Amino acid sequence: MSVNKFWWTPIKKLLTILLVAVITFQMTGCGDSEPTDPSITQTSSAKTVKQSISEVSPPDIIQKLHPALDRYQPQVQIISPQPDELLQDNNVTVQLQVLDFPTFRDETLGDGPHLHLIIDNDSDRHIYNPTEPIILSDLKPGTHTLRVFAVYPWGESFKNDGSSAIATFHIYTKTPNNNPDPKLPLLTYNRPQGTYGAEPILLDFYLDNAPLHLIAQEDPEDEIIDWRIRVTVNGESFIIERWEPIYLKGFQPGKNWVQLEFLDELGEPLNNVYNNTARVLTYDPKSQDTLSKLIRGQLSLSQARGLVEANYTSPTLAPSPEIEEASEPEPIVVEEQEVSEPELVAPREPLPPENPTSESSEPVAGNQLQKLWQNLQLPKFSNNDSETPILEQIKNFFSSFEIPGLTQIETEPGTPAALPKIVRDQPETEAKEAPVTETSESSDRLD
Repeated sequence: MSVNKFWWTPIKKLLTILLVAVITFQMTGCGDSEPTDPSITQTSSAKTVKQSISEVSPPDIIQKLHPALDRYQPQVQIISPQPDELLQDNNVTVQLQVLDFPTFRDETLGDGPHLHLIIDNDSDRHIYNPTEPIILSDLKPGTHTLRVFAVYPWGESFKNDGSSAIATFHIYTKTPNNNPDPKLPLLTYNRPQGTYGAEPILLDFYLDNAPLHLIAQEDPEDEIIDWRIRVTVNGESFIIERWEPIYLKGFQPGKNWVQLEFLDELGEPLNNVYNNTARVLTYDPKSQDTLSKLIRGQLSLSQARGLVEANYTSPTLAPSPEIEEASEPEPIVVEEQEVSEPELVAPREPLPPENPTSESSEPVAGNQLQKLWQNLQLPKFSNNDSETPILEQIKNFFSSFEIPGLTQIETEPGTPAALPKIVRDQPETEAKEAPVTETSESSDRLD
């Protein structure tokens, strides 16, 4: 017995050591193999990519424009077609009635408060004047559903009672398509859709027959169905439990897709027509539409005020006085061109010949004399001319012109013609004195 016990003790220790070594090796090997598993690596990277979409606050300028329209409680009603009406024409005229909601379209910005009209589950139409006829052309035979609701200029839907209307009608016959159950909640996809040029992008929907969460959660055993919305953007999903617009960023340039699903209180899809809808949108950062400029902050509050106030004129958009003054020089330039007539700026006309009795001389018109007086300058006189009075020099200067209506005085060739008034006094005196002098001289000679 003692021999067996002697040999068993070291063997037992050896087996214990070997067992501990095997367990340690297995644990170490499993830990090292996890990072090298390709499936786990792919899953981790996929989760990282899906974290691109995030919720952010609404743009500041939209928050400032919101109160201008929040005071309205739109009441929308579809006059025709009537619910469950059977029509015998595939061209349908829609008549709407809208109360407590100013619909208009600003001419400068191209948008304003309006209605979204959706036939079946197609893209919406924008209605800025609900009093005008609305024609739905070439509808397929069968059942169709018309949905209309009021929206802000940037696409967000009003969510008060009465801001939406639904009418299901039939063309020629009834079909099970496009026929929502009026007793079940109905989801209407609103935004995003179309093209966007700036982030964040609005996510918005409308709910009919959907109770408030507090009412649905009061009694778990009642028949009131609680709800939630599952949103999927480019494959990334998240749940929202409040009925209000949210703004998202993280979209990729180009095509993106968004899906909205109505879920019940257990997180299961609640089947009704349109409760599972997907749309494609385009994100183009180079787009220059009004909404993109509004989100980027390229429009000031005064410039964007026309989106929420009818007949509003922004002082920054109206022509400024500086622009009007800059446009005035155009007629002035034309006048300067007209002034450049030959008789005014052309070289001076030659003076009439010194001999006023010449046949080639023509009298100078009064208006031409006045123009020449404006262009010509009086001669400058030096101190050496002080012997002749200045007034006499001016008269001699004008003596070179012939003025119609005055008596022409004959002068000897080479003698400048003086003014007529002075010529009558001076030459006649000289003419009378000359004979007297000659007579006296001749009498002396005779004597």
